[in-house]
Amino acid sequence: MATDMQQTITRIADIIINELKLEDVTPETFDADLDLVDEIGIDSMDLATIALVLRDEYGIRIDEDDYPKLTTVRIIAEYISTKLAEDK
Repeated sequence: MATDMQQTITRIADIIINELKLEDVTPETFDADLDLVDEIGIDSMDLATIALVLRDEYGIRIDEDDYPKLTTVRIIAEYISTKLAEDK
């Protein structure tokens, strides 16, 4: 289970790095607990774009009302894990 979560965190970090075109960071060095809004400075449009990519990647529905809760890579990974478990 822990390795699945770590793989999910790494994949989400990869998506965020690619979508935001972040430099000097890799999925392996991306801090999963970094606040995406306060510390990285992503805005609601960036978050919406990331949510759409994650929806397509994992085949889950991400409610717009949940966007403000998705503040770190770890929280997003837990959210995705919960959504995937609900769909089983």
